[in-house]
Amino acid sequence: MDIGGLETVVANSAFVAARGSIDSQVGAPVRDKKMRDRLRLPHISQCEELREASAGDPFHSTCLQQPLGRRLFRQFLEAPESPYEAPAGLWKALEEYGEAEEAERRQRAQQAINRFLEVSSPLFCAFLEEKTLAKVKAEANQARGDLFKEVEEELLQHLEAQAWGPFQDSPFFSRFLQFKWLEAQPVMEEWFLDFRVLGKGGFGEVCATQMRATGKMYANKRLNKKRLKKRRGYEVREEGAGGVLDAASWRG
Repeated sequence: MDIGGLETVVANSAFVAARGSIDSQVGAPVRDKKMRDRLRLPHISQCEELREASAGDPFHSTCLQQPLGRRLFRQFLEAPESPYEAPAGLWKALEEYGEAEEAERRQRAQQAINRFLEVSSPLFCAFLEEKTLAKVKAEANQARGDLFKEVEEELLQHLEAQAWGPFQDSPFFSRFLQFKWLEAQPVMEEWFLDFRVLGKGGFGEVCATQMRATGKMYANKRLNKKRLKKRRGYEVREEGAGGVLDAASWRG
């Protein structure tokens, strides 16, 4: 009996079954309920230390640079009966203008001006300076990429001054803290299940790996001790750590 061939068949069968997590036609994804339960958000009482630690975090870091914080801040601004409807709408319009094709910019610019920069509009953003409004209206036909640069700067300053504090007291920020708590939890080897080796090279090998909590498949590269020793990988690591990397160490 060809044991090696049998092991390959078994590995392939397990791999195909696991692919159900990304290909609905193959089968249902395999999830580990115990591991999935560990992805549940904690009670907000467990996040109080995070709340205190984040008290000094800057607005730009939380609400602009971090995708999760940015998304939750936008949801806070766009919530029903929110007093920030106008600045939230302007922010969205500026993003759409920045993503628009050059041929569409002039139309997008005029739409944003009519809706948020005209005094007669119900969504007029009164916090913008008059000279900024005049400049944008005068240069709207040029439809440059940086047409709304000053508008965006003043918009973010306004949001930091008026909405940043209320956001920190809202359920949206509590949800942000819950996700940050979960993000800080260690992810160990037990979270993943290796199925088969897809390829080898260098100092390691690439395996088909499944995330046990979600059932999703990934290509995972890992080091192989035998290959490290055979290719003098440990010497390369030590020399690199010392600041001297001998090119001869890479020759097999």
